[in-house]
This record gives sequence, C-alpha cells and structure tokens, in this order.
Amino acid sequence: MRKKAAVFFVGNRLMLDEGIGPAVYDALVEGYEIPDNVQLFDVGCMSLDMLPYVDSCDFILTVDAVDGTGDPAGTVYRFPPDAMARHSGAMASLHDLKLVDLFDAATLLGYEAEGFCVGMQVENMEPAEYTIGLTPPVYDALPLLIETTVAELAKRGFVLERK
Repeated sequence: MRKKAAVFFVGNRLMLDEGIGPAVYDALVEGYEIPDNVQLFDVGCMSLDMLPYVDSCDFILTVDAVDGTGDPAGTVYRFPPDAMARHSGAMASLHDLKLVDLFDAATLLGYEAEGFCVGMQVENMEPAEYTIGLTPPVYDALPLLIETTVAELAKRGFVLERK
C-alpha cells in the first residue's frame, strides 16, 4: 500500500512573520509538482479538525513560525513534535494547539502517524496593523525553509519535483 503524507502550513498571513507557514505553502504550490499521495494544507491555526488526516496519513509534517530561541530571525529548525514543549518558550509553536497536542489526541483515538516539524525563528509577528508579507531576514531565509520542507518529505519517500 502506498504511503500518504500531509503537510500542515500553520500561520496567519496578516501578521508579518506569523505567515511563514502560508508563504512556504504558496512556494510549494507554485514551484513544485505535488504527488497525489501528498496533501498540502494551509491551515491557519492548528486545530483538532486536522485529526482525520493523522488517521489517514503515515507522515505529518508541520511548517510553522517559532520564537524565543535566542537565535537570529531566519534561523531554520527541524524537530520532532514533542520538542515543541507543552508550554510557551523556546521551540514552542506560536499557536494554541501544538502538533504534539494533535498527536496526543490521535493516540487516544488509536491513530498512528509519524510526525515532524520544521520552522523558522521570527523577527516580528505582532505588527501594529495587519500586514501581509515577511520581515527582510525571514523573507531572505525563506528558500532555506522551503528546501528543508522538501528535504524532510524526500527523506521519508515523498519526493516533490520542481516545475
């Protein structure tokens, strides 16, 4: 049976660097051929609505902004879901429901899927006004986060080809 993957791109396009997940989503849709066993989701904020995809997929990847690492804006990270602490702080998701919470709920329901996260340290995700776009250091590092996302999928057998 052919394995399936889902990629959750988390973030709010209207809040500067908070929109890093959707920016990666746009780049993949525009620049890559997505195989039929890979589903991409521009999810906004993570919610339990994603639970059925944990049941139907073998691998879940989340692309999200991170904050509080002490590293420069634009630094890219790779980490397992449980590295996103169940509290705020370094390597924590900037959203209410973290991937680890989603997997905890899935486990209680008997679902099994491998999960992994990629993210980027933000510079500003709280603009004074709604602002679409990314700050310069995050925008400049966007290609690295895109390639990291593509590499994580390829490592697990889900190859995306450039258009």
